[in-house]
Amino acid sequence: MRSWERDPILAVDRLSMRFGGLVAVGDVSFHVGRGEVTAVIGPNGAGKTTVFNCITGFYKPTVGRLALSHGGAPTHAELDDLTRVGRASARTAAGGLFLLERLPDHKVASAAKVARTFQNIRLFSGMTVLENLLVAQHMGLTETGLLSPSALFNLPSWRRREKAAVERAVSWLERIHLIDRADDPAGDLPYGDQRRLEIARAMCAQPVLLCLDEPAAGLNPRESHALNELLLSIRKDFSTSVLLIEHDMSVVMGISDHVIVLEYGRKIADGTPEEVRTDPRVIAAYLGVDEEAVMAVEAEVGV
Repeated sequence: MRSWERDPILAVDRLSMRFGGLVAVGDVSFHVGRGEVTAVIGPNGAGKTTVFNCITGFYKPTVGRLALSHGGAPTHAELDDLTRVGRASARTAAGGLFLLERLPDHKVASAAKVARTFQNIRLFSGMTVLENLLVAQHMGLTETGLLSPSALFNLPSWRRREKAAVERAVSWLERIHLIDRADDPAGDLPYGDQRRLEIARAMCAQPVLLCLDEPAAGLNPRESHALNELLLSIRKDFSTSVLLIEHDMSVVMGISDHVIVLEYGRKIADGTPEEVRTDPRVIAAYLGVDEEAVMAVEAEVGV
């Protein structure tokens, strides 16, 4: 049994998403390993972002179960019990168990602890670099998302939470080498720095699962290498599981433990980077030819 099957932080089971008569994702199942980097790849229009939107609460799947667990893999009985009673979450022997398809989108982030970035950078460009990281922590600062009496009266409990939030933000700015730009507007940063800042903002929410939508898009080779190092350090230092969509194969093959390949909304491959790299169906999907043609060429050249 593979590591991601043995202890998945997220189990996607028979996920389908339809928009009217269009099936954007059809019957897709896969696991995201706890503490691993998992990549979802595929040609344009394969359904990758739709899968992400279902996982992060932007879409409600037409069909399927998205089970995320804190602390350890749930038993089949625990999953079946939660599904049967119609609840969205439960406490288990291993920790919290969440059915993401049943949670409101804000609860996917705040309760299930799933954070994401977007293909198009969505920083608050008029706010400072530091303020962008503090905004990500607003739920922790206010407890309920609303201004609390402790904040209104500047009570010690509020000051402690505020200090911890600033310290966390400063720590991340040091990690991504932007501490000298803390008071600059985020929109003034170079593109590569904005990418790293967006990842740091997501991490300030202390997620158990970090979802990244094409984090290397628009980066040069040096910036892509720095991104690889940042993501590997996130996995190592915080034990955060990372799920990413990416077209840059140097990023995918350089840091991924597990790769899932989609084509036309269906899963066509699922395995280690090396297994996926040599899969005839994956080669066919990326070259735009049928599988028989790829296999014929492989046979001819002795691959």
